[in-house]
Amino acid sequence: MAGRVLLSVQEALVSFGGAPLFEDLTFHILEGDKTCLVGKNGAGKSTLMNIIRGLKDIDNGERWILSGTTIGYLQQDVPVKVGQTVRDFILEDLSPENREEAQSYRMEMVADPLQINLDDQMDVLSGGQKRRAALARALVEEPDILLLDEPTNHLDLDVIVWLENYLKAYRGAVMCISHDRAFLENISDKVFWLDRGRLRVCPTGYKGFEDWSSLMLEQEERELKNREKMLEVEVEWASRGVKARRKRNVRRLALMKEEREKLKADKSSFLRMMAKVEMEASDVTGTSKIVAEFIKVDKYFGDKTIMDKFSLRIQRGDRIGILGKNGSGKSTFLKLLIDELEPDAGKVKRNKEIEFSYFDQTRSHLDLSASLWTTLIPTGGDYIDVMGKPRHVCGYLQDFLFDPAYARAPVSTLSGGQKNRLLLAKVLAHPKSFLILDEPTNDLDMDTLDVLEEILSNYKGTLIIVSHDRDFLDQTVSKILAFEGDGDIQGYIGGYSDYLATKKADAKAAASKANDKEKDIYKQTELNSFIDTPKPAAKLSYKLQYELDHLPEKIEALEKEIEELARALDDATLYTRDAALFHKYSERMAQAEHEKESAEMRWLELSV
Repeated sequence: MAGRVLLSVQEALVSFGGAPLFEDLTFHILEGDKTCLVGKNGAGKSTLMNIIRGLKDIDNGERWILSGTTIGYLQQDVPVKVGQTVRDFILEDLSPENREEAQSYRMEMVADPLQINLDDQMDVLSGGQKRRAALARALVEEPDILLLDEPTNHLDLDVIVWLENYLKAYRGAVMCISHDRAFLENISDKVFWLDRGRLRVCPTGYKGFEDWSSLMLEQEERELKNREKMLEVEVEWASRGVKARRKRNVRRLALMKEEREKLKADKSSFLRMMAKVEMEASDVTGTSKIVAEFIKVDKYFGDKTIMDKFSLRIQRGDRIGILGKNGSGKSTFLKLLIDELEPDAGKVKRNKEIEFSYFDQTRSHLDLSASLWTTLIPTGGDYIDVMGKPRHVCGYLQDFLFDPAYARAPVSTLSGGQKNRLLLAKVLAHPKSFLILDEPTNDLDMDTLDVLEEILSNYKGTLIIVSHDRDFLDQTVSKILAFEGDGDIQGYIGGYSDYLATKKADAKAAASKANDKEKDIYKQTELNSFIDTPKPAAKLSYKLQYELDHLPEKIEALEKEIEELARALDDATLYTRDAALFHKYSERMAQAEHEKESAEMRWLELSV
């Protein structure tokens, strides 16, 4: 059943810089909606968010909001006050009644899975930690309409999965901008598609968006062809002349010219919409098949084990995706690979012919004082060598969604996402035989992500990608190296989906094997009790006999309690509703199972 309408915009005209951005803009946000907002760069996603927030006025039309409706927003740029703790930052703008609830349990409920310390100071946090603090602030507020702009940036995969479950159970409406396609597929039941000044609504969620949008574009292409045919008929009529200059014919000629101009503009717009960047495959073949090898490598930081007798052979043409939590050893692996770190034991061998191209998520190789132009062509000139072909620097910048007018602007004026795009453009112009990308999708939009996937699909060298973007890994790699922590590193064939399927199958097989082992032990115990010659039992004391008589009752009570706890913990919304109760039940579950096992062992001892 559809929820209440929380916010409605109808027949709105929205201008930007004097030109209309949206005409006849109409949409509604209902209670419980899980909407993803998609569109090309500059389509107006941020403007739409600001209209919802009431920060952008509409020129005509109507914006209506249900009385009492609250709107929360995950901000991209986090304002920092010196000395302010994460706790104070989260509570800063909360109402008094919301503040009390947040302090009692809601902050801890989100801070723990988001891996942030409430007592840390905001001004000493990294960019990723500040983003997680901003996300915690948005979630703790629990607004009726929650607006999220790239919420998965700088999050580990396990945290993203937690966030997906949190948002699916969220009672209010959620609208999300994200480049993470898998994330959007898992949380959305509706898509707002901003396309050339129009808002189209896909009712299937992002899972069905690609097929739905393709159908819309095919339909539009058919309509353009039909208009083109009709225009040809009109042109043929006009070529025969306007007989007697009759007004009716003059009007028809004017309409034909008007339609021709409109068709030309619509067709041009459609072709730009369908345009894709095409990159030539790069020739980066080498003579040796093995490019690097880890041989029984140990690596420690204090008491923490990063690698324990780790061995790996990387061959030319391998496409490897790296997964793992923060601190599990991903960055250490890369530094060992490129010879920035030495192993504590074992050896890392590298082919002498191999050259590395490295995209560093910290963007440390960018000179902030240099211009975009100079960054791409430090030696000067107008053309950049892109995989063996000369390209004008402005045209190449356009491939990465930069306006050529800003080619001479300093790097320091760019946003985080723009700096990522620039560094990717620099690294990918002429990648060497071994390409390493460390979290390349952070702060990227879907358009740039499509460009990146296209380039990587044509790259013929050896590729290593560290990423939390599941769909991106599925599209770009054929092997997964999973850093599970405490020196446990596992390899899998395929992309992220294959890794996940294998993990689930392994867990199921392990559970089945454990169950079979328990059954075998039980059968053997029964068999032994059947064939063994019974021995006369020694008489128990009154105290021990009393304990033996009451143990079955105790075991039965514990079994019943464990069943009830299991049912409660099976509720996917329990953690979001009451994190303290979730932890209490989990601890009691483990304790009850231990007590039951001890009671059963005691019963066996006394029964002999």
